[in-house]
Amino acid sequence: MVDPREEIRARLQTDRPHSARVWNYLLGGKDNYPVDSEAGDVILSTFPEFVAVARLQRRFLARAVRFLAGEAGVRQFLDIGTGLPTADNTHELAQRIAPESRIVYVDNDPLVLAHAKALLTSSPEGACSYIDADVRDPDRILATAAETLDLTRPVALTMLGILGQISDAERPADLVSTLLAGLPRGSYLALSDGTDSNAALNKAVQVYNGQSANTYHLRSPEDIAAYFDGLTLLDPGVVPTATWHPDPDQPEEPTADVSVCGVAIKN
Repeated sequence: MVDPREEIRARLQTDRPHSARVWNYLLGGKDNYPVDSEAGDVILSTFPEFVAVARLQRRFLARAVRFLAGEAGVRQFLDIGTGLPTADNTHELAQRIAPESRIVYVDNDPLVLAHAKALLTSSPEGACSYIDADVRDPDRILATAAETLDLTRPVALTMLGILGQISDAERPADLVSTLLAGLPRGSYLALSDGTDSNAALNKAVQVYNGQSANTYHLRSPEDIAAYFDGLTLLDPGVVPTATWHPDPDQPEEPTADVSVCGVAIKN
């Protein structure tokens, strides 16, 4: 019989950088290993603005969830590629506006899931659950999410930085289409990913991919915009992350904005 502790240790792959832990390091978190901080430092030595880019994406999540829970009136969220908990997680943002909101987090990193179960606790009126699953298995994600969410009612699907971890051969657009096909009309997609438009970032990602347990695939803004095909994009469309409904009370720091994002509705 396989020792579950050994299985977890094998999945953690503490001898190689892992995307969620490197991201945690870049955001100033402590839930990472020396190999992750070393990989983060390599990225920063080639592309020093990456910390600011990480913050931009996190702030887009906050603005998007506030919009979806507030103006759009969504009460169900499917957050794929959760990452390690930090300030203003999806359920906190949504439940501040609507305490009855229900959130399902999806990740396949055992460290992420352990922290999520300990720290991402729901309001009494709402619900949080956690799925140990890979985005490459959308049917399983939908089936398990249905234990917490009512998939006959609108759901906000959030996918930030996750499709860059999927190679072209694995057909990331098809994964998005399958997930959206399982959600009803009136559901939303909020998505952000890194572009290949900056030579320094391209080099940093190339170095990172050479040593990481997970490779990252930068794509053109047009390729990322194609994930929204068949949906109705909300204004201002697919744009640099800092420019989507910017918060006038929190101006963004000047930086090379190498990610694009958008929010769209399924009609």
